Amino acid sequence: QVQAVESGGGLVQAGGSLRLSCAASGRSDENYNMGWFRRSAGKEREFVAAISWSGGITDYGDSVKGRFTISRDSAKNTVYLQMNSLKPEDTAVYFCNANGPFFGGNYAPSAYWGQGTQVTVSS
Repeated sequence: QVQAVESGGGLVQAGGSLRLSCAASGRSDENYNMGWFRRSAGKEREFVAAISWSGGITDYGDSVKGRFTISRDSAKNTVYLQMNSLKPEDTAVYFCNANGPFFGGNYAPSAYWGQGTQVTVSS
């Protein structure tokens, strides 16, 4: 069983930056893939970014590529999402997902979700 806890959300002006953190726990092994998803009002869940421990690869959704950066600290079982040049369209609840597999370079979410952290970008 895996647990994930997000933090770092808040209110920011357009063009500003935030860094989200996700701490995973409940597993004995340190190798795991992790990803970020978001859901905004009236929209379906959207893939944001993912990172692989074993392969060292990263993947980003088209809408955030070039602005967001995902990174990890394996010793702390923590993944980070650095969000720069934020836009009002980035306003959403951001969810961390742990231990999902990669298929053909695409991250498939597992059943292990964090509680979500709210990001609000004002214009």
